[in-house]
Amino acid sequence: MKLSIQEIQAKSILTKSNLPVGDYSANPYTGCTHACKYCYAEFMKRFTNHTEPWGTFLDVKHWNEIKHPEKYNGKAIFIGSVTDPYNPQEETYRRTRALLEQLSGTTAKISIATKSDLVLRDLDLIKTFPDIRISWSVNTLDEDFHRDMDNAVSIARRFAAMETCHKEGIRTSCFISPIFPGITEVKEIIQRAKGCCNWIWLENLNLRGRYKKVIMDYIEEKYPDLLPLYEEIYKHRNRSYWLALDKDLRAFADRLGLEYATNDDSMERDYDAPPVIVNYFYHEQIKKSARKDAMSAADEQPTPSVAKRIGDNDA
Repeated sequence: MKLSIQEIQAKSILTKSNLPVGDYSANPYTGCTHACKYCYAEFMKRFTNHTEPWGTFLDVKHWNEIKHPEKYNGKAIFIGSVTDPYNPQEETYRRTRALLEQLSGTTAKISIATKSDLVLRDLDLIKTFPDIRISWSVNTLDEDFHRDMDNAVSIARRFAAMETCHKEGIRTSCFISPIFPGITEVKEIIQRAKGCCNWIWLENLNLRGRYKKVIMDYIEEKYPDLLPLYEEIYKHRNRSYWLALDKDLRAFADRLGLEYATNDDSMERDYDAPPVIVNYFYHEQIKKSARKDAMSAADEQPTPSVAKRIGDNDA
């Protein structure tokens, strides 16, 4: 895969957010080289003048240092709403670490969303924040299916990173997202995650735009027996599958002795308490805020002094 990378000057790294998990969102990159086939953030292309296929470009953001980080004391900041802040290029560019360094010493409530174990590099810095959590997206235990869907690190490495952070006293979340009907082993993932996280979030697969056809074609080719189910859900908009899954998982949580909630993202949870399972089926705030992030990113154009294109790199 040919990868195009450019460094750009951003007006600001923190954007006011409508996300349920943050007062502000921060995305140190535009684009994401994990190239998830189902990624809703692909719509970012419309606002950033990118014509390349999703997953083949990355804008590395530079910004003026945050002058008064104390203004974010007590504010919830979500890092990674439309990118993975620990994509492989973070190892070189260290923009996520730069953001954490600039916020260090504040009492900001930090949430980091990733599919990577590169976050372990920053444990020394992460542990200095009094209120921080890290979530890893996991939507399968099948490494073959994972490789079909994205370029991120293995599921085994994600769980290993989750376990390491949890043992270090950092609050962690297992984000079972997106749930592919008939494919994602939700109960098995819950069983695997419940000993090393504080939250287990559930989010259904949403299909829209170009990637709807991509996923439907994939199901037809690889899982033809499931095609009628997917057509019922995504062509006829029948929600009965999700309603039944919600009921089933609520009963499963009860058998495990785990709390089950809907759209509840409170960070006020005792570290030693068993994880709570939170159902986010059909929460629409994600889309609304992600679009706001995209509009902000549209203003972050390269300047001659900073912009540098690193074209046609092999990735």
